[in-house]
Amino acid sequence: MSIVKEGYPFILIPLALGLLLILLGWGRFSLIVAIICILASLFCVYFFRDPAISVTQGEGLILSPCNGAVLEVSENETEKVIRVFLSVLDVHLQRAPVSGKVTKVEYKPGKFLKAMEPQAHIVNEQNHIIIENENGTYIVKQIAGILARRCVSWVKPGDELKTGDKIGVIKFSSQVDLHMPKNVDIKVKKGDKVISGVTVFATVIK
Repeated sequence: MSIVKEGYPFILIPLALGLLLILLGWGRFSLIVAIICILASLFCVYFFRDPAISVTQGEGLILSPCNGAVLEVSENETEKVIRVFLSVLDVHLQRAPVSGKVTKVEYKPGKFLKAMEPQAHIVNEQNHIIIENENGTYIVKQIAGILARRCVSWVKPGDELKTGDKIGVIKFSSQVDLHMPKNVDIKVKKGDKVISGVTVFATVIK
């Protein structure tokens, strides 16, 4: 298991501070703070983990872009949408749900409501990663939460992606939405636990 590069400052800084406090030996309070720092560092190792996976293979598959629990499955006149909540215990790395070309990456400033709030996906800070292929347009929305203060995209317009490629990370609890064309058959429901690059969200209807 590897660690995403954005996690290293969160891991190394509290670890170094904790070890320094232990070496200085300033007393019981210093030791308590040192232990807290080291525990925080270990938590960040867990949080920013990048476990090895086997990407699910198959024609017409649309895979989950993230780990978490399905908050909502909905549709309107033009698209179908799956919203996923990521707790602080979930892997926070996102993957491409389909193969295709990145046509746009758009940052939208906003608020930091709890990720499970009904309006969070509308008003919170977020990144939109738009991927297009022969079956239509797919939008991965990285949405900040009350603890998530940074949505990081690793891709740019013009990039060609394969299903399961790593596309970004969100720092701490958050939400990820996937907007899909209407011509898909949804395979998950509210409450389902999903795994990035593994769980089949939907299949394309030919």
